[in-house]
Amino acid sequence: MVRLYTNDLQVSYGERLIVKDLSIHIPDQKITTIIGSNGCGKSTLLKAMTRIIPHEKGSIILDGGSITKEDTKALAKKMAILPQTPESASGLTVGELVSYGRFPYQKGFGRLTKKDIEVINWALEVTGTIDFKYHPVDALSGGQRQRVWIAMSLAQETEMIFLDEPTTYLDMAHQLEVLELLQRLNREQKRTIVMVLHDLNQAARFADYLIALKDGQIVKAGNCEEVITRDVLQEVFQVDATIGRDPRTQKPMCITYNLLKGVNQHEKITHTIPTVTSTHA
Repeated sequence: MVRLYTNDLQVSYGERLIVKDLSIHIPDQKITTIIGSNGCGKSTLLKAMTRIIPHEKGSIILDGGSITKEDTKALAKKMAILPQTPESASGLTVGELVSYGRFPYQKGFGRLTKKDIEVINWALEVTGTIDFKYHPVDALSGGQRQRVWIAMSLAQETEMIFLDEPTTYLDMAHQLEVLELLQRLNREQKRTIVMVLHDLNQAARFADYLIALKDGQIVKAGNCEEVITRDVLQEVFQVDATIGRDPRTQKPMCITYNLLKGVNQHEKITHTIPTVTSTHA
């Protein structure tokens, strides 16, 4: 089943075309991960699909209708997004920031209901931030702040969650905690997860569906076996990768790689640097 897809999508920043005639589908109730080099359009695609930025051409279809015509509050009950660089939360406590996730459900003067408070506390618990509930967000470390922002997106209780590099600033253990949490939300609550990750092995381990982008266009989309291959990684990242198997999941993983351009540059340098002869006796 597909609830969200794009047709010939085109997105620009100023005069620079970022996403070019892109047609993709997001599998419902699955984890989709977008991979690609810096500047290839990953974040732009996420922002366009969640209506944070407009698109010039093509269409984004959600539940059979154009996303541009969806009521804002109704859309906010269907999808939440955690951007790569969230806005400043200066002056707010952790609990206050997470409570903003309940905005789509508030009426009148926006007072929190018992249900709102229960959801906020649940989001804080599952992200390991409940102990910081009354702490200023500004007083937290980068990793702690990242988990608080994730808690806010969870408090929004949407069917779809979009995350742009959710493991940024986190150490290895907390990266795994966040990704396992998203996996549990997907498996137990059937939430559709769409995220951008830089770590290819994390992408392969947790994704059901992968989209590899280069210059705003799809190089390959499919399951991990189809996307995490030597040929795809060479085209997307310009690396010569050795692909093996994760001994725990049996999914493909990148064991090591050489930078193709780096190899050529090294060969060129070694051929142009003159030999220095020692003058010492």
